[in-house]
Amino acid sequence: MSNSIRILGIDPGLLHTGWGIIEKDGQRLIHVANGTIHIPASGTLPERLAQIYERLSEVVKEYKPLEAAVEETFVNANPSSTLKLGQARGVAILTPALSGVKVSEYSPNLVKKSVVGVGHAKKEQVEMMVGMLLGKPSIDSEHSADSLAIAICHAHNRNRLGEMAV
Repeated sequence: MSNSIRILGIDPGLLHTGWGIIEKDGQRLIHVANGTIHIPASGTLPERLAQIYERLSEVVKEYKPLEAAVEETFVNANPSSTLKLGQARGVAILTPALSGVKVSEYSPNLVKKSVVGVGHAKKEQVEMMVGMLLGKPSIDSEHSADSLAIAICHAHNRNRLGEMAV
């Protein structure tokens, strides 16, 4: 009897939302799929959020993850950008939750530490380790690589950390 679990990792953004699907089978991590939702900057905020919702809904419907993970927002220098990113994160959390998928959140440092072993790893190190851990799959973009890193973080920490009631 397999104790495999399918996990959706989401790297939310208003222009580029990365998504990645992995399976954890015992201690093995298996790449299933990844992609990036590219959203035209010309759309209004509600239109862009609707596109994130629609496309992520398609991913959830097609790949049927049992659990999902989203990276927590770091606050940047522009409060307006932080608030808008928070709205994209809200959609990224809500979309799988509406399908009954359990959603967890992880800090950027925990994601890096879980994948690379160092909480302040560089983006290139994270991307390299994602490739190594998942057997060097074709990765759509840096946003997809980040989403796969978030899924890997969840696979390593799902029984201990990151759970949130959704």
